[in-house]
Amino acid sequence: MRYVAYFRVSTRDQGRSGLGLDAQRAAVQRFLRDGDVVVGEYQDIETGKRDDREGLGQALRACRIYNAKLLIARLDRLSRNIAFITRLMSDGVQFVSVDNPAINELTAHILAAVAEAERKAISDRTRLALAAAKARGTKLGNPANLRGQDEGRRRGAATVAVQAAKRAADLQDVIAAIQADGVTSRRGIARELNRRGIRTARDREWSAGQVHVLLARLLENFPKLSTTEAVTAT
Repeated sequence: MRYVAYFRVSTRDQGRSGLGLDAQRAAVQRFLRDGDVVVGEYQDIETGKRDDREGLGQALRACRIYNAKLLIARLDRLSRNIAFITRLMSDGVQFVSVDNPAINELTAHILAAVAEAERKAISDRTRLALAAAKARGTKLGNPANLRGQDEGRRRGAATVAVQAAKRAADLQDVIAAIQADGVTSRRGIARELNRRGIRTARDREWSAGQVHVLLARLLENFPKLSTTEAVTAT
């Protein structure tokens, strides 16, 4: 399992036993098992009320680049803001808290169970309403439903596009560094990404074709990024 470790203390916490950076690092090390890899470590020393902390932002970016989980010593070291934690999960950044490793899985199961119950309730209500309408002789079917389905598909495609653009932005500096080292072919960039342990969004190794798509997306979203224009096909 790949992890990105994140440590945080406030200026008030630094001298307190069990809350300092050294204590958090020790807790994280005890949690790791054979085969686990920490691909990066980041830290912040400031209040927990801010969710725009620089170290945390870098840690989340590393999680997306390496398809890694965010590893923290205690849940309150990440944030006391539940909405912020929910946003992490919606963005696809998974996190593990050493003091309660099962919290993600447990939360996911609870949310899934609630969502499933709600879907079933809606389905049952819809089925009963349609049966009642049919019994009254109401003509069923509405072209507006098809328009709604089309709109849903468009929104889904837009969400995928946003996530893809975010992934490209995360890798922009990495690609620039690889090209600065003289590796300019799509195949060479793919090899270098794989060598660095950076996986695709689907957690697979890179191919030249996938690099081509990534570079095209970078050029589309960052038109002034001239380094992508010199990439060769081999």
